[in-house]
Amino acid sequence: MVQALSSQAVGDRVFFPVPESPASALVQKLEAFQDLSTEDRNALARLVTTARDYPAHTDILREGEPADGVLIVVKGFACRNQFRQNGARQITAYLVPGDHCNLEAGLINRMDHTVSTLSPCRVARVNAEALHAILRQHPAIRQALRMSILVNEATLREWIVNIGCRTAVERIAHLFCELHLRLNAVGLTRGMTYELPFTQSDIAVTVGLSNVHVNRSLQALRRQRFLTLSGKRLTILDWTGLSELAEFNPSYLQLGCRPLDG
Repeated sequence: MVQALSSQAVGDRVFFPVPESPASALVQKLEAFQDLSTEDRNALARLVTTARDYPAHTDILREGEPADGVLIVVKGFACRNQFRQNGARQITAYLVPGDHCNLEAGLINRMDHTVSTLSPCRVARVNAEALHAILRQHPAIRQALRMSILVNEATLREWIVNIGCRTAVERIAHLFCELHLRLNAVGLTRGMTYELPFTQSDIAVTVGLSNVHVNRSLQALRRQRFLTLSGKRLTILDWTGLSELAEFNPSYLQLGCRPLDG
């Protein structure tokens, strides 16, 4: 049986509902994989000093554009997505505070997907050469980023299983369980509640359903008292029931989760 995380604890570290500094989420994310020194944390802080703000539903890097810099999400929610010629869209990854993307910058010439904001965001764009210099000087950061890349790959595999093998309600339940743990790991949950600034359309193009099907599935989850949605906040009322419905196993996130007592 999968149990939920305490909103304050992952492993032996205590997190806070709001990151204390621009680099806090990135540090917390990477320290789930590797202990970091003060020098390592200071180096990470320097990476996000170039962060700038983007409105919701804005493309930061578009498919076909030069792969210009590594992106680090400081605040807000972004995503990787791809578009068909007919305008249809598929979200292939969510990027929450502390997440990075485009680490392959410097190895590829042009983007093969689009990175967009889902909510107002603050995102740092780091020169690939500057990042590689830090990685040479800070092996612990290099190791943590390697681990985070493996987790990103494992998460993509889990999303493929989600779309290919689970029912509509199970897909959404699984996504909500994953988001809770990922946001909890960077101190962005309050108890079992977290911000969910996505539209039903965003969820639909994440889990491969129509807007109508998403709406019906959310209603079913509410009726069964698994969760509530109030404005842009989601509260999980029954973690055990929701995670068992989704057959959610958080091991792919490699967070060293500590279960709640009871």
